[in-house]
Amino acid sequence: MTRAEPEGGSARGDSNRERLADLGTRIRDYRRMRRLTLRRVADAAGITESYLSQIERGTATGSVDVLSRIATALALSLSDLFSGEPPRHTALRRADRPEITSEGVRKYLFTRRPLRHLEVMEAVLDGGALIGDAQHVHGSSQELVIVLEGSVVCTVEGDRHQLDEGDSIEYTSSQPHSVENPGAERARILYVISPPSI
Repeated sequence: MTRAEPEGGSARGDSNRERLADLGTRIRDYRRMRRLTLRRVADAAGITESYLSQIERGTATGSVDVLSRIATALALSLSDLFSGEPPRHTALRRADRPEITSEGVRKYLFTRRPLRHLEVMEAVLDGGALIGDAQHVHGSSQELVIVLEGSVVCTVEGDRHQLDEGDSIEYTSSQPHSVENPGAERARILYVISPPSI
């Protein structure tokens, strides 16, 4: 004699499986969009490649801590993993722009997270500030730098380029590169990066 399925139990089970599959698909899509391997994301999240694969296929669940670490490895927030597609048209107010601050440099994102195909940010460099160094490389994105204000020196593979307001330069992020403001006045540059950097 078999035990009867509780009323609504099968529907709840199907719903849970669908949610797991949707979450796994979203994680996989973000990983592929960022051109990251299973191993790289798994290592960054502190889990096995096999476990991450199971999560992506919807055959395993992850704790909140594990999912949070996966999100971080994908340069996302935990809520990004559970949110659906954003509206096709979104406005980002100046006061709401995400800000990243380091010594002498302030970066402001123009593109909302989760980043998909394009990353655009403004960087404000105080006098003497430096972004990157002679060995700075990351991924294989195409980067375009446009000087909005002041002057900077952009060094790519050891070649120094003096760039003034309105000048631009492009390179791939796999080439060693840096941007320096050698003057005393602040400089503002615009980064356009595709696909988004991590």
